[in-house]
Amino acid sequence: MQICVYLGSREGNDDRFAAATEALGTAIARRGWGLVYGGARNGLMGRLANACLAEGGEVIGVMPEHLVQREVSHHGLTRLIRVDNMHERKAAMAAHADAFVALPGGIGTLEELFEIWTWRYLDLHRKPIGVLNVADFYSPLLTFLDTTVEHGFLDASTRRALCAEADTDILLDRLHAAAGLA
Repeated sequence: MQICVYLGSREGNDDRFAAATEALGTAIARRGWGLVYGGARNGLMGRLANACLAEGGEVIGVMPEHLVQREVSHHGLTRLIRVDNMHERKAAMAAHADAFVALPGGIGTLEELFEIWTWRYLDLHRKPIGVLNVADFYSPLLTFLDTTVEHGFLDASTRRALCAEADTDILLDRLHAAAGLA
């Protein structure tokens, strides 16, 4: 199983973000799964890749050439896929993934999460999507999403397609079951 992870290129200001990121990378590798992510060596992205690699996991990074040129790419990955732009990056990451996880991050993380969720809504894929709700980072967003259901702007089944867990192993178990790859 290949897990695509969206997360920050910054560390954030809570040590629990880094700890959960490293725990996710380790858990993916220990399960014998692969990691697909944005290919950076900095911030939470670098921590995730390093943790997965340290456990012998396969790590595929996908990065647009303009970011590779800035020397932000991770040089120790199993494979770095170079693409022309951000649109190709997201498509390549999705094509290599069986499921998606969002960790804490900024607008790029949120944009990727919402786009892949929208693609599912549009039946462009049926892959499971989840958020690792570290330190209640996603709780305000999840509450807002529930409000969009209450106000009739989001179908309850679409909302349920985005699972959220605070525990890494529970989230990975749910995604694995939903992917039907057992």
